[in-house]
Amino acid sequence: MRRTLARWARAEWGPLYAAVRDAARRRGPAALPLTAAAVGLTGFLHYAQHQPWGYALVRDLGAVRADDPLGTALLRTPLSLFVPAPDLPVWGALAQILLVFGIAELCLGRWRTLAIAYAATLAGTLYARLGVTLGAHAPFGLPWTDAQVVDTGPSAAVVGLAVYVGWRYGAYATAGAVTLAMVAEVLLKENLAGKEHLAALTAVGLLCLLTALRDRPPARPRPHRPPPGWTGRHPGTPPVRT
Repeated sequence: MRRTLARWARAEWGPLYAAVRDAARRRGPAALPLTAAAVGLTGFLHYAQHQPWGYALVRDLGAVRADDPLGTALLRTPLSLFVPAPDLPVWGALAQILLVFGIAELCLGRWRTLAIAYAATLAGTLYARLGVTLGAHAPFGLPWTDAQVVDTGPSAAVVGLAVYVGWRYGAYATAGAVTLAMVAEVLLKENLAGKEHLAALTAVGLLCLLTALRDRPPARPRPHRPPPGWTGRHPGTPPVRT
């Protein structure tokens, strides 16, 4: 049983572990500048929004709501990723960023990690606007009260990065487990955050598909086979004497 589990763990996480280990050995402490900055910024914004001088400032710069003008929402979305929900313990957001952002940055690089994180966050933000427009009775709609919900935090980015990295390095069971957990969240507790996570997963799934199509090797041309009876000479050519 233990050997079977060990073989499964090596097959599931072996390539990912090797990528993380090699990148950490090659670049050392300088391998995680994005993760360190994200943890520090999240911690600072959490502190600031609980201070009299910082609450309004953080809300004006990083709070996104579905009923905000689109331009304002797009400008606030980058910072909203690092504004933890004020009613949740901040250590959860910091732990998510440290673990998932750290692994992604080691495996994918800082710019690809940042691009995927923002793509997942933006997908959730845009879905909220669409869902409120559709209304609560539509299959993918949201009640109008969700238009006033402050939409911040790294959860959509974390979910998207976890699935993308798992898919990229062959940890398909892990990526599938994260996806099933997000589906179960919506089924058990249907709320804005859960549906935004599904929107983020949809966007990341599209990125995975585009990446697979881009990296697919070109098809090899099939060798030409001469028709039966072909001797290599054109009709009317005299036979070659030896």
